[in-house]
Amino acid sequence: MHIYKYFCTFAAGISEIDRRFVKIKGIHQTELVRNSARLLSANVVAQAIGILVYPVLTRIYHADDFGLLNLFMSIGGIGVIIATAGYHDAIVLPKDDARSRSLLHVCGACGLAMMALLILTIPFSKPIASLFEAPQLAQWWWLMPLYVGGLGVWNAVNNYYMRHKAFRRISVYQMSQSVLNAGSKLGLGAAGWLSGGLIVSSVIAPIAAIGISCLRGGRLLFADLFRIDRSQMRNVAHEYRNFPCYSLPRSMVNMLGSNLPVLLLTPVFGLTEIGFFGMALTLSLRPLQIIIQSVYQVLYQRTAQCVNDGQRIGAFLFGFMRRTAWILVPCFALLYWVLPWMTEVLLGDAWRVCGEYIRLLLPWLLIMTIVAPVGFITDVFGKQKIAFGIEIVYTVLRIGALLIGIALRDFRLTLLLFALASAAVIVGQMIWYAVLIRRHDRSITES
Repeated sequence: MHIYKYFCTFAAGISEIDRRFVKIKGIHQTELVRNSARLLSANVVAQAIGILVYPVLTRIYHADDFGLLNLFMSIGGIGVIIATAGYHDAIVLPKDDARSRSLLHVCGACGLAMMALLILTIPFSKPIASLFEAPQLAQWWWLMPLYVGGLGVWNAVNNYYMRHKAFRRISVYQMSQSVLNAGSKLGLGAAGWLSGGLIVSSVIAPIAAIGISCLRGGRLLFADLFRIDRSQMRNVAHEYRNFPCYSLPRSMVNMLGSNLPVLLLTPVFGLTEIGFFGMALTLSLRPLQIIIQSVYQVLYQRTAQCVNDGQRIGAFLFGFMRRTAWILVPCFALLYWVLPWMTEVLLGDAWRVCGEYIRLLLPWLLIMTIVAPVGFITDVFGKQKIAFGIEIVYTVLRIGALLIGIALRDFRLTLLLFALASAAVIVGQMIWYAVLIRRHDRSITES
């Protein structure tokens, strides 16, 4: 409860809620702050569990074990995006629940097709592993269909929860996934299963967590879920075709861009160096992404509702970004000086380089944390086509940065150029989001 109350205060501080949403006494009682606090508090506890086990994990597993895990997850992440064909992002938008359920069914059909395709690749696991100069990958490739299918299901179910404001269930998933992942990694490592213990844990934990999140009271929420209307599935698939046409390619390009360092640098610098880099991302990017996703989910649901109701959205979205910047800039400045020491103390002497790598990524991490929580703006206003074009530019710049570093055989320079290129594009996205939001608010004022 103390954590929950703390994050009520935190959420109130970073969210400048428009007065029309604050019609009851006390900022802590507003729905937006309450839901944000619930997700943030659960996510921070979940992330804390994950981080607390790393001082043990880094003393059980080797850097190349983590490198193999990051390679597996980078490849699988692209498959996860394809698994729902982008339709999972549309589940929040329909005004009636029946069409939302049909979108969930469309996601399920796409996920089954993706899993079938991945099963067909299992006989070719050795040639696939040889592309990345990582022969160990072939041994665990058979888990890829389960990994992609499990996380694809969660993407769809997560947005279904968001639509029904079932944020407590999202919190249950986050907590369960973190505990199961940490516990299985420790258990398999202690049992001496070092080669694939990290990968096996990363596959079974999310699948089990989905089941746990659906258990309590799931009958009410999913009461009509098995009433499949194929005709309506076709209708909603056509109505929201912008998502597979533009959102899916955009998400794929974004995922590819995010995983480019692992995919391109592994054959050049090896699994050990990628293991250190992967740990740097684990300690920096992934905790931020969990917090970003918590706020994103609440803001997305609220913004979509406001747009459907013909209300303005600029005040609370701009207020959120402004207050987030005021909080994060001094925090990141402090982190720059203490990161190498922190990672050395946390993980051991051999892992000090992780803190040095995080320092190089700070410009990207800072601007991403401010802007990413409002990235749903393109979906709300149907601007997926333009967003896809921006994503292509984003990826091209990132590839260019990585290729320069690879040509110079300088790993640190590669990471710095990658971070600066990423930050520059996100600033451009922020300006575009501001234009779309102001245009919407002006149309409400003029009508």
